Amino acid sequence: MLNFIAMKTYIEPQNFKNTKFKAFFTTKTTSDIKEFLKSSGFNGKDIYMPVQKHTDKIIILKNIREPEIADAVLTAQKGILVGVQTADCIPVVLADTNKMVAGAIHAGWRGTASNIIIKTIKIMTNEFNSRIEDIIIAMGPSIKGCCYQVDIDVKNAIYNATGNGRYFKSKDGKYYVDLPEANKIQILSIGVPEKNIWVSNECTFCNHDRYHSFRFHGNHAGRQGGFIGIFK
Repeated sequence: MLNFIAMKTYIEPQNFKNTKFKAFFTTKTTSDIKEFLKSSGFNGKDIYMPVQKHTDKIIILKNIREPEIADAVLTAQKGILVGVQTADCIPVVLADTNKMVAGAIHAGWRGTASNIIIKTIKIMTNEFNSRIEDIIIAMGPSIKGCCYQVDIDVKNAIYNATGNGRYFKSKDGKYYVDLPEANKIQILSIGVPEKNIWVSNECTFCNHDRYHSFRFHGNHAGRQGGFIGIFK
């Protein structure tokens, strides 16, 4: 499994090393992430990705099944790789290291504005009896505040969900939002310790040779992703 380690086509967040979870983010691979994962040693029937529609819907996956519309997935099943696909939005992986629950979240501006990451954490505490201090979270490469220009309605929607913080700035009458920073503020607001959070410092737009970026490549953009599973 994981033949792509030597290919440098994945990123393993530091806070997931030496855990019972396999968590990683891909870079540019192929046009079909699932085929790439299969070629890397994962069994196709054990890979689950939802149909993403920028919703705040969260699935609790108990058995492998046909993909449903959702933008977050949680599971306590061993041997299942769950993930999301992105091309500027944030791929998020999270886990409860005590109760052994794994999850993946697609967080674009709409997901951020609807607090999808907070809602996912609350499901972990309510449905799996997770303790906030046992949850670790990693945010993969995404577009950053240096490049993510938005209109005032988007900025206000994110602000209404997040409150004050250094995640947006105004320059020459234009607004720029740092989605990872906004989501980090939301995560901290619910009580997750800052030491439990890892955030990639790479911007997909700035590094469009290494990552797919919808803002840079437009409709020709492919997808990378964030994946997690309980395999130990």
